[in-house]
Amino acid sequence: MTLRASEVTGGAKVMLMASQGLHQGDGPILKQAQSEPRRVDNANTKLEKPQVPVDKNRLERWKATGVVALSQCNLKAIPDEVWACGPSARVLDLSNNSVQDVPAQVGCLSSIQKLFLNANSIMDESISWEALKSLKYLTVLSLNQNHLTSLPSSLGELTSLRQLHVANNSLTSLPIEIGLLTQLEVLKVNNNRISIIPARIGDCNSLIEVDLSSNLLSELPETFGNLHDLKALHLSNNGLKSLPSTLFKMCLQLSTLDLHNTEITMDLLRQFEGWESFDERRLLKHQKQLDFRVVNSAKFDEGADKN
Repeated sequence: MTLRASEVTGGAKVMLMASQGLHQGDGPILKQAQSEPRRVDNANTKLEKPQVPVDKNRLERWKATGVVALSQCNLKAIPDEVWACGPSARVLDLSNNSVQDVPAQVGCLSSIQKLFLNANSIMDESISWEALKSLKYLTVLSLNQNHLTSLPSSLGELTSLRQLHVANNSLTSLPIEIGLLTQLEVLKVNNNRISIIPARIGDCNSLIEVDLSSNLLSELPETFGNLHDLKALHLSNNGLKSLPSTLFKMCLQLSTLDLHNTEITMDLLRQFEGWESFDERRLLKHQKQLDFRVVNSAKFDEGADKN
């Protein structure tokens, strides 16, 4: 219900209560409140913007630059002109539209390197993964804020991927084939409903940053210790009570660890082998941030600094 419908009067105090048990501080919204349409006095004003047309000059510019920029163009479908770019396209940005289908024609963009499909209406069955896996040069795939509930096993065939962004969906798991993505450096799957991470994640030995925050995790596989290049691990808003035993001992590049709203305490962390070395790296990084005025606080609460 909306605030207007609930008849909340001016000056009232509203308390927002976080539901316990799900460990999702800002997880997926199960049902969005429907707001009342705004009344517009000017009868000539349209509430919905028209779809941006693709003229000949724009198409020629796409082919010349290799960048197909269609973000925030009120699209409900991918224009046919995109497929006309063929192998000349290197970047396709369709973020912040209402696109529902990613058809098999995406396979004709054989030289595509970066594909941005954030904030659309894409569902599991409406994206052609068979076509995507033919994109041998694809290094960045971004599908944040859609309606995905699962990722297929064919994801493992995107062996050139270096960044995978699937935050703010409704994913319940990751395929074990994710372990085939040995060049993957950034994995962001925050704000989903994932309860188990496959042990094969340890085969992604190029990972530098992993964001698993705001999921339903109660544990992580021991194979996280195989991620020797890992520098940042975000785990806030989960039901974690412990960490992989070799995380600090084996991940000697790790300097950022976010444990806000988990059940892990500083006393527990101090018992892990390699904690002292990690703590030195953590403090050194934060001191550098202070020196360059990146942050404005001398205290660095990472969620485990509890009294």
